Amino acid sequence: MNKKIAIPLEEGILCSHFGHCQQFAIIDADGKNITGLTLLTPPPHEPGLLPGWLAEKGVTDVIAGGMGQRAINLFNERKINVFVGAPIKPPKDLVSDLLNDTLSAGANYCDH
Repeated sequence: MNKKIAIPLEEGILCSHFGHCQQFAIIDADGKNITGLTLLTPPPHEPGLLPGWLAEKGVTDVIAGGMGQRAINLFNERKINVFVGAPIKPPKDLVSDLLNDTLSAGANYCDH
C-alpha cells in the first residue's frame, strides 16, 4: 500500500507544535519501504489551512507531536490518518516506526 506521510519539522526533527513548524517532511512509502522524501516550506500559519494544503499534496497520514482538535477533525474529513503524541525523532525514524507498527503515539501535547 502506498502512503504519503507528512511530518512537521523544526531543525530536522519532529516539531512538537504542528501549526508552527519550519518545514514538512513528506515521505513516500510503499509497503514497509521508504521510497522518497521531500521537504516543503508551509504557507504562513492560519488556523485550518494546513489540512487542506497537505491534502492537496496527496498526504495520506500525518505524524505529529501535538495538534488541536479542529485540525484533527479537518484531516479526518479528508480521510487523512493522524497520529499524535509521537516522540521527538528524525522523520525517517518516525515513518519506519509507523510502517513497522512500532510508532509510540501518546498524549496529544497541543491543548488549543
